[in-house]
Amino acid sequence: MALIRSFRDMKVYQRSRAEAQRIFKLSQSFPRDERFSLTDRIRRSSRAVKSMMAEAWAHRRCPASFVSKLTSALGEATETQSWLDDALDCGYITAAQHQDHAAAWQAIGGMLNNTIEKADEFCRNAS
Repeated sequence: MALIRSFRDMKVYQRSRAEAQRIFKLSQSFPRDERFSLTDRIRRSSRAVKSMMAEAWAHRRCPASFVSKLTSALGEATETQSWLDDALDCGYITAAQHQDHAAAWQAIGGMLNNTIEKADEFCRNAS
C-alpha cells in the first residue's frame, strides 16, 4: 500500500470527489420542480461519500468507528445509485448516462469495501 498521509491521498476519496462533481453537472439539467427532491438528494448522497471518508480518517484511532464511517459512506454510494435509477425512470438521463454513472458508483463501492477489509492497515499507524 502506498504511503497515505491524508484522506485526500486515498484513491477512493479522489474518485468519489470527481464523481460527485460529475453528478452535480449531470443534475443541473434536471427539471426545476425536482430541485428539492431528486436534485438535492442525489447531490447530497454523492457528496456525503467523500465527507464521510474524511470523517472516517479522523476516527482511525478506533478501528470500529473507522469501519462504521466507511460503511456509512458505502451506504451513501449505494443511495446515489438509487437516485440515478430514479433519474433514468423519470427520463431525465439516458440509459447510457445511467450505465456510466452507476458503474462509477459501483466501483467506488468496491473500493470502499476493500478499504473496510483493510481497516487494520489504515488504523495501525494512526497518531
